Amino acid sequence: MSKTISIVVPCYNEEAALQHTMPQLLNILNRLSDEGKISSESFVLCVDDGSRDKTWDEICRLHDQDPRVKGITLAHNRGHQYALLAGLMEVRDRCDAAVSIDADLQDDPNAIIEMVDAFLDGKEIVYGVRASRATDTWFKRTTARAFYKFQASMGLQTVYDHADYRLMSSRALDILSQYGESNLFLRGIIPQIGLPTAIVKYDRHERVAGESKYPLKKMLAFSVDGITSFSARPMRMIFFVGLTLLLIDIIVALYVLIAYFGDTAMAGWPSIMLSVWFLGSLILMAIGIVGEYIGKIFVEVKARPRFNIKSTLW
Repeated sequence: MSKTISIVVPCYNEEAALQHTMPQLLNILNRLSDEGKISSESFVLCVDDGSRDKTWDEICRLHDQDPRVKGITLAHNRGHQYALLAGLMEVRDRCDAAVSIDADLQDDPNAIIEMVDAFLDGKEIVYGVRASRATDTWFKRTTARAFYKFQASMGLQTVYDHADYRLMSSRALDILSQYGESNLFLRGIIPQIGLPTAIVKYDRHERVAGESKYPLKKMLAFSVDGITSFSARPMRMIFFVGLTLLLIDIIVALYVLIAYFGDTAMAGWPSIMLSVWFLGSLILMAIGIVGEYIGKIFVEVKARPRFNIKSTLW
């Protein structure tokens, strides 16, 4: 029996992109269906993340043209991770596997064919991974490598050069539904599921339309969220930095006492001021890191809904 595949597309202000994206995704479903690999009931679900443009109107228009285009819209803009999760949870009882891909089609949609092949061979999670970063600028390539290396050093398990382009079986989606945290970092959660996995490599393209939703500022915030959601290592680092400074303080204290009793003490206003500023900066950084964790606890204990669905289109 052919498997039903859902393609989940998070959308935020993607009115222009959807006009180019949907024909390509539907063509891939047609190709897979014609080859007998998937059911003709397979579909695309667009998740409107509270867009400010006419994204939802465009989804409705596409649905009228082809009923395989489904849609849900969130009551408020909740961010990419929440929109993606909302879509995956919406389809998990309606398909055998779901593929998540962004509306800009920077991730090559043709890789979906290889993902489906791997799924049919028994893989439960298939990661789309960039083959290279040759098309990136030096700055973006360098910061991306630093991003993954820093996450690894903080104890966060992720797949290198993988964003949120992946296939997940219905079994994997059921397990994902058991993760109830509000601080979402799907790239860290999904590798913890532990089912059979595979990797499909592809070349990344330019956006089909619109502007990037992840400038450097958001990428940095995303990295901090990921690290603080999955690792307590920054807290331990604060302790070891404090311990190191205590040892240095003991050495400096011995030096000061020797200088004092040896009548060689000199005015040390510059060194004192530098020390105060240095230690003050470390203290503020430590408070900030602790505050980040406390803030996450504050959000989690409220147990508020992670998203609310305003409208559905089936």
